[in-house]
Amino acid sequence: MKSKKLLPLRIGVGAVVLNKNNKVFVGKRKDNPVDKWQMPQGGVNEGEELIDAMKRELEEETGIKKIKILKEIDGWSVYELPSYLLGKIWRGKYRGQKQKWFIVRFLGSDKEIDLEKYKPEFIEWRWLEIDKLPGVIVEFKRKVYEELLPKIRSSIN
Repeated sequence: MKSKKLLPLRIGVGAVVLNKNNKVFVGKRKDNPVDKWQMPQGGVNEGEELIDAMKRELEEETGIKKIKILKEIDGWSVYELPSYLLGKIWRGKYRGQKQKWFIVRFLGSDKEIDLEKYKPEFIEWRWLEIDKLPGVIVEFKRKVYEELLPKIRSSIN
């Protein structure tokens, strides 16, 4: 296995999905069913525009299509995998992710959310108070969620 320093970061996108009550969508990952939740996110395909990747990932993971984009968050968020996951995720090709995040408003109804539409990544989902986000995510992604909080708040006020 390559040393962590030699592995590149995977380019990814994330979606902060807000409902009409300004609660955020989180899902419990199928591969980590302990009480940890995350927002929809995923990798960008070669040649794919970031916004298109976000829409694709969102639909693949949640079935959600009816959205209004509120904001593309400035800059990039980065997280590094802990050593016990290196070589196990993404076929061992990356040390973490560099993500572009988008804040979107869900315009559909909850019954449209379908975690099984494609290859399921989440086993359940819920709407969560924005301020609770850092407390539900896995430890190695917590800093990203803490950095997103003020950006989410400023887009809804």
